[in-house]
Amino acid sequence: MNASITFYTIAIILVIVSFVKDKQKTKFALIKAYKSFMGLMPSLIAMVIFVGLLLTFVSPNTIGKVLGEDSGIFGIINGLLIGSIAMMPGFIAFPLGANLLKAGAGYAQVAGFLGTLMAVGVSTIFLEMKFFKKKTTIYRNILAFIGSIVFAIVIGMVM
Repeated sequence: MNASITFYTIAIILVIVSFVKDKQKTKFALIKAYKSFMGLMPSLIAMVIFVGLLLTFVSPNTIGKVLGEDSGIFGIINGLLIGSIAMMPGFIAFPLGANLLKAGAGYAQVAGFLGTLMAVGVSTIFLEMKFFKKKTTIYRNILAFIGSIVFAIVIGMVM
């Protein structure tokens, strides 16, 4: 059985159980989820368009040169730097990673890109400093960058 079908079936069963147990709370939760989804929709559409345009205008040869397996340590560094600066949600980043691999990028390079994309926030560092101390933010980003380097190296050795 397909994993997606399994998860959807479980979700539907749980919603039905919730509805039987408390109709008001379930209706409230479904309305809140719908509003949250609709609020997310504009950024989701924008990200999908961005990724589509990126993969349309950036040739597989360019991706291969910048992030290809033959790019070696230079490609890993490119992936780490691009991921540190870029900002996108995981539900867009991981499919982008899969598309990059299909377009000729190397596993270690994409691992470095995705690792820093998810963990390092250069573009959001000042916002993060407002909520956390400056020292904490800097340490977190440095440790996340180091962790992403290790992640990329391990993936490069395994794949």
